[in-house]
Amino acid sequence: MLPAIDQYYRGNDVVQRDEALRSCGIAAQTIMLAAKAMDYDSCPMDGFDFDQVGKIINLPEDHLISMFVVVGKGTKDAWPKPGQLPLDEVLKVDKF
Repeated sequence: MLPAIDQYYRGNDVVQRDEALRSCGIAAQTIMLAAKAMDYDSCPMDGFDFDQVGKIINLPEDHLISMFVVVGKGTKDAWPKPGQLPLDEVLKVDKF
C-alpha cells in the first residue's frame, strides 16, 4: 500500500496541495467540535488577505494558509444563514 500512496503523491504538487487543504478542513472541524464540547463557540474565517497575513507571520514559501478558526465565548446569537438552499437541491444520492 505504501508504494502506491508514495507514487500517487510524489511529484504531484496539485494532489499534495489538495490533500493538505482537506487535512486542514478536517483539523478545523475537529477544533470546532472540541470547542463546542467544552461549551465554547467557534467560527472558520475566510475573506482576508492571505498573502498579507503570510507576510505578517513570516510564512515560509512552501506553506499556505487555509483558514483561521476562532474559538471563544459568543456574546450574541449568530446571524441567520442567508439564502441556504433546501437539502433536496444540494444532496444527490448515487446519481445526478
